[in-house]
Amino acid sequence: MSGTPRIGDSLKGQRVLVTQSGDFMGPALCEAFAAHGAMVLADERALDAPEAVHAMVQAAGEVQVLVANLGVPAPSTYAHEVGDDEWRHVFAHLVDPLPRLARDVLPGMIARRAGKIVVMGSATALRGQRRTSTYSAARGAQLAWVRAVGAEVAPHNVQVNLIAQNFVENPMYYPPEVQALDAFQKRLKREVPAGRLATAQEDALFAVFLASSEVNFIAGQGIAFSGGWAV
Repeated sequence: MSGTPRIGDSLKGQRVLVTQSGDFMGPALCEAFAAHGAMVLADERALDAPEAVHAMVQAAGEVQVLVANLGVPAPSTYAHEVGDDEWRHVFAHLVDPLPRLARDVLPGMIARRAGKIVVMGSATALRGQRRTSTYSAARGAQLAWVRAVGAEVAPHNVQVNLIAQNFVENPMYYPPEVQALDAFQKRLKREVPAGRLATAQEDALFAVFLASSEVNFIAGQGIAFSGGWAV
């Protein structure tokens, strides 16, 4: 219908900050947002150091959309063997950046009464797996943070949501060498109702959807994107 807005049109000219842009879902996210006319502010640094977030946001300037793309290789340690160093390392990369990001980007969004934060999370926060206690706990903390902050800032017309993904093509968790394994392909057929990996582009377009101003009624949600593996 002529004149009907299309999802993503509102991103034209918007300043979109993508963190850890060279890792995890970063490359696909940058490509998808740029294709929808956004001014993509891609930052490749890891955000585990306390001062890294503030430096990044200061360099970026005004942020209208934040895509918190935070990834770290997932340990596969038995729960009774998890050491403090492993636990602290994973939380430092996946969880600790979130309140720092909030301190730097939320005041401007609240003042403008407009803003989006999309956290690229994991469906391991929704479904238990063996030997993933550290990683799952960190991803679960991300989800809890999004639910609380999303409810807090929704009255200011700022939407904070999380994509709880698994079985999505990306170089950190499902690189080509993993996909080529016969055992992995059998696992896909056995565990994932969709029977395949999602493409990185599918996932990135979901982030575009959540970041678009045409979609302002989703707040504080962790939405499974895992081909039916987690619900």
